[in-house]
Amino acid sequence: MCGIAGMVGASRNDRIEEAAVRRMCDAIVHRGPDDEGILARQNTGLGMRRLSIIDLSGGHQPIFNEDGTAWIVFNGEIYNFPELRPDLEAKGHRFTTHTDTETIVHLYEEMGADCVQKLRGMFAFALWDEKRQKLLIARDRLGKKPLHYALHRGRLYFASEIKSILAVAPELAEVNRAALLQYMYLGYVPDPATAFRGIHKLPPGHLLEFERGEVRIRKYWDLPHYATHQPASEEECLEELESRLAEAVRIRLISDVPLGAMLSGGTDSSTVVALMARASAKPVKTFAIGFKQADFDESQYARVVAEKFATDHHELILEPDVVGTIEKLTGSLEEPFADSSMLPTYFISCLARQHVTVALSGDGGDELFAGYERYGIQQKRERFAAIPQTLSRLYRQHVFPLMPKGMRGRQLSYNLSLPWRERYADEMCFIPAFEREMPLLTAEFRATIAESGDPQDILLRYFEQAPANDPLSQTLYVDTKTYLVEDILTKVDRMSMLTSLEVRVPLLDHEFVEWVTGLPPEWKMRGGQQKYILRKLAERVGVPKEVLYRRKQGFALPLVHWMRNEMRELIMTVLLEPRTLQRGYFDPAGVRRLLDEHFSGRRDRSSAIWRLLIFELWHRNFLEALPSSEPCSAEPLSVSGGATT
Repeated sequence: MCGIAGMVGASRNDRIEEAAVRRMCDAIVHRGPDDEGILARQNTGLGMRRLSIIDLSGGHQPIFNEDGTAWIVFNGEIYNFPELRPDLEAKGHRFTTHTDTETIVHLYEEMGADCVQKLRGMFAFALWDEKRQKLLIARDRLGKKPLHYALHRGRLYFASEIKSILAVAPELAEVNRAALLQYMYLGYVPDPATAFRGIHKLPPGHLLEFERGEVRIRKYWDLPHYATHQPASEEECLEELESRLAEAVRIRLISDVPLGAMLSGGTDSSTVVALMARASAKPVKTFAIGFKQADFDESQYARVVAEKFATDHHELILEPDVVGTIEKLTGSLEEPFADSSMLPTYFISCLARQHVTVALSGDGGDELFAGYERYGIQQKRERFAAIPQTLSRLYRQHVFPLMPKGMRGRQLSYNLSLPWRERYADEMCFIPAFEREMPLLTAEFRATIAESGDPQDILLRYFEQAPANDPLSQTLYVDTKTYLVEDILTKVDRMSMLTSLEVRVPLLDHEFVEWVTGLPPEWKMRGGQQKYILRKLAERVGVPKEVLYRRKQGFALPLVHWMRNEMRELIMTVLLEPRTLQRGYFDPAGVRRLLDEHFSGRRDRSSAIWRLLIFELWHRNFLEALPSSEPCSAEPLSVSGGATT
């Protein structure tokens, strides 16, 4: 695991200074505290910060091919490199290290950019081909590892994190207001946009080639068609599922440093730990956190699993400095990010890093096996599709506006009147439903939609692209391409990397994902039971039933309690200060009403308050801390377009 960064000029005359590449690397030391590698030659500069995992002494980057004409910096792990290496050696390639990184260089010599098709793992890399004067950057299929880029004044900049690019091109810190509106809707900024107009995310499953000033981007992978193979029986399905997931776990146990697992006590992480325990000669190190508030504490379930599989279990009951942690995290986040579970993810990463350098997690199970409650809710609402859309439109246009705001069932009735895809998009987007009750954004900020488009359309476009026929499979595709990448995996990468911890995700092994995608929807949700076949597998490998058949919590937080106690002063101070309200994003009256409803106890508005708070703290702690960001952040609000590639 590493952080990578660099830049390439369009011609040999554009000389790259080593000091500039070093500044890019200095911005991401947390991603790789063990080593630094920099190469600056003519119009090319590649840099990396290394967290040593495999071949601790011999894995220094950049790594070259035999004649020094191809160089690579790499972030991630390639789990099938032991299988790839012998074939490459048989073709005459000479290896000088035992790393997975070197495998990519020689594979590129054989296949060019198509080398990514052979890689099994998580990765973001940049490879410079001196002979062709071409840069190749690529990101793994599911988006486990981040990769950003910017084309600016004839140079292509790339980096694991945006802050590296801003370290050498601070003029790119121009806020992308369309992306900020997307954040307010979705809770994250979806690719290819970022919070900065000139900087973009390379989407998962894509590669970019930069050659003599020209950028070419292409998709090399997507999820296959859903529901293509029907197991003959449940036993056959379970046997295949167990074999494939056990392999995905086993190959992720390769490490030259201590390794463990994050254990929430849920189905996904418990199943991973069960398979780790089976494959490990020593007790698995497991890590769990809990809260004093019983409603949010899952640590007892993690304890049950740990005892069942005789793990070396470490547990921390949190009494966190919530305000201090929020201030710290918003200073490191490069974009506003509304998932409050980043806090427990950060805390468990801190705990794990005290004992190990690598940890496996259970992320991805919900998007693969239909684990979120919203899938069941949407399935129950499918019967409303029988209502003619003409009547539904008339209801939304003429009846709904007459219903008193705040009336019980008012929002639900609006949602039910929508076509099913729009119904799901409406549920996933925060602003439309909220503003049917009260204004929250200024008219000027909302007007960004006129030029950049409605953020809901991002979800609807993925529905149109979904390689699936049934509603559940289409919805799983949408969430895998959006929520999984931009929320779940982004959260895990950023929070774990802040502590220099590598997290591996066996459920998102792309070969396993492709097989699960092909299962018909009834294997994922059956009789109202979500994750049907995964729960059956968990039973099969010994996970206690008391863990499997309970209400899903995830990384739940006592957010309401914190907001009305420890966080109250921070919230009131930050959200009502003139500097916040004068930015032109939030409607002042709407903010005051929101806070009044929450702190009076009339409504739980913690989710909305959190979204606004993180937005403003990102402005203060990250954006305004940039050397050249003040003029941009102080400009009056104006309508501008989003980032495109």
